[in-house]
Amino acid sequence: MNRRMTILLVVALILVLIGSLIAWNTQTSGGTVRIIDVRFMGSNGIPMSALLYIPPNATAKTPAPGIVAIHGYINSRETQDGFAIEFSRRGFVVLAPDQTGHGYSGTPAFANGFGGPDSLAYLRSLDIVDKNNVGIEGHSMGGWASLVAAGILKDQYKSIVIEGSSTGTFGAPEGTPQWPRNMALVFSKYDEFSLLMWGSPKAADVNKTDKLKALFGTTDDVQVGKVYGDINAGTARVLYQPAITHPSDHISNEAIGYAIDWFNQTLTGGNGLPSTNQVWFWKEFGTLLAFIGLVMSFFPIGGWLLNTTPFHSLQGPIPAIKPVTGWGWWLGAILTALIPALTFFYFNHLADAPWQASALFPQNLTTGFMFWALGNALISLVLFLLWHFLVNRKNGANAENYGLTWGKSLNWGMIGKSFLLAALIAFIGYLILAAMDFFFKVDFRFWVVALKPMSALQFRIFLGYLIPFAVYFLILSTILHGEMQRLTPAGEPISLRNALLINVVMLIAGIVVLLLYQYGTLFTTGALPNPTAPESLLAIVAIQFVPILAIVALISTYFFYKTGKIYVGAFLNAIFVVWYIVAGQATHWPF
Repeated sequence: MNRRMTILLVVALILVLIGSLIAWNTQTSGGTVRIIDVRFMGSNGIPMSALLYIPPNATAKTPAPGIVAIHGYINSRETQDGFAIEFSRRGFVVLAPDQTGHGYSGTPAFANGFGGPDSLAYLRSLDIVDKNNVGIEGHSMGGWASLVAAGILKDQYKSIVIEGSSTGTFGAPEGTPQWPRNMALVFSKYDEFSLLMWGSPKAADVNKTDKLKALFGTTDDVQVGKVYGDINAGTARVLYQPAITHPSDHISNEAIGYAIDWFNQTLTGGNGLPSTNQVWFWKEFGTLLAFIGLVMSFFPIGGWLLNTTPFHSLQGPIPAIKPVTGWGWWLGAILTALIPALTFFYFNHLADAPWQASALFPQNLTTGFMFWALGNALISLVLFLLWHFLVNRKNGANAENYGLTWGKSLNWGMIGKSFLLAALIAFIGYLILAAMDFFFKVDFRFWVVALKPMSALQFRIFLGYLIPFAVYFLILSTILHGEMQRLTPAGEPISLRNALLINVVMLIAGIVVLLLYQYGTLFTTGALPNPTAPESLLAIVAIQFVPILAIVALISTYFFYKTGKIYVGAFLNAIFVVWYIVAGQATHWPF
């Protein structure tokens, strides 16, 4: 490994370590709050996973108030970090569970009231918790989990905050002026799910809906920030509306601050630290640094392994590329960028009805992404083959020119070795993440982009999805480096730096345009172009595609330039992306 790659690896590992230390220091309040990874048995024999935050004031002799903080759909316990960190800093014991079918909790998703009742019961079983001062907080589907818990364990909590959620939706009980007890609703002005939650296409207008008025016991429009009812009687209600989106509740001082204020008002025993004093964002900064460091490490680790005896033979020059040129390249670049965006909703929805969860493909959204990937692979392959057979074969192009063959024939031994190298790079990266999780109890994330260690079940699921995604990345790499490779005026491949930039832009531009259309419409009109729940969910999910596809472009391009073949980059992308998706998705099959 040359000096530059050595420096890059050192910098990457420093970012991982420093980022993890910053995150640990923030979430533990400088080491004063203990964070324990707990497991407990839920209803129907479904095991539950959670992070338990224990502030120094909470002991069996001096029980402290407790809060259950529940994440939303296709998130995990760490998604509630902002809330859990700030609650625990104020002297509250916090239980942040994985919902059923999420994270490390048992399957399937949606079972046992999303895991809400079991989580509340577990928190109340702890001798360090003051049973008379227990609150529940949940975001999105976590709000439904909170409401189910409040409905089943009616007298075992004192107040509740639901963020971006609603009563009377998807199994959550209908609210009344008397139930749930002391409820604060934080529903942002640009929440993507206002139609689903409250029957209003525009989130800013939920205060005008009959459903919310009935909950607040008024016939007038609900006034934002006004407390209705009586806290002492358990009938208090308040609506807060920060000017943010649904997923932004997790990274908003305002949204988190409203929850702090409500629990400060409705629970006793906290230290009264004002809601303006927040530090959670340092955790996000730290885990972002660690995420960047981990991705950076793939390149020097791969470079080092390529210089070892087992993998040295994989190194090779870039083949004599015969790509599309002139105006054809620009047309190809536009199609490469736009087709994934134009097909995003359609291909994902193909998995909705005919492909219910199964033991092989047990995650509904992951299956939708698989349909999207394979659909785009098919379109790309057809266009590529038409170009090759109608145009490029006349120029003498063959599979060797596309980085597919060795000596004009497939070498299965070299392809297998390429997969082994990719798996080893990913495994070393996995060990880095697992070590930081073990020592500092952090995953690598920023906002909705999160990379977690997999459970044994998730690894099994990972294997089921790996082959379809590998097919997609093999075809995508062929397009990027065979058809769309840029050449200098002298006919040589452009520099690695320029190729990295061009390929990143090609892969993310279409999704960026899609998001600009979706969220430009939301911020100018108050509603998404299609505010129905499935479309809204996919619009939010599309945000993650931008950084992930950028990483895909970097990995694919770097290893093509190192090996002259598409395989190492394609296989590493398949392993990384499927790991990323499966570890963060909901599992719907009852294993």
